Amino acid sequence: MLKSISGRSLAFATVLLVLAITLAPPLHSFFAQRAQIDAYKAQLAASQATLLEAEKELTQWSDPHYVASQARIRLHYVYPGEREYVVLTNTSQTAAKTVPVAPIEGVAPGGTPWYSRLVTTITSTGQN
Repeated sequence: MLKSISGRSLAFATVLLVLAITLAPPLHSFFAQRAQIDAYKAQLAASQATLLEAEKELTQWSDPHYVASQARIRLHYVYPGEREYVVLTNTSQTAAKTVPVAPIEGVAPGGTPWYSRLVTTITSTGQN
């Protein structure tokens, strides 16, 4: 089998191997730089979109009607002669009704140490 490999084919294979070893690092660097350029282009596009949005908001803030509406909404400003009513709701009572509460007192009575109650609640979880 060694006789079937000629000197030319061995030299050709050696040249290809040297060429592959020589070109591998620059090709790796090229593709890494291309990926980095693509990432920078995406970052630039996102920054430009943010800039356009900020310019749009800046033009809105130059309008006196927009400024007045934002002052009324955000700061609760009113024009002279107007009254503003703020309705307060008790959200803690409505939230307490919607959240189910675990019956801890039935499982671990109140006179036991905290670590005993902790172990009892862990062992009794899901046994309802």
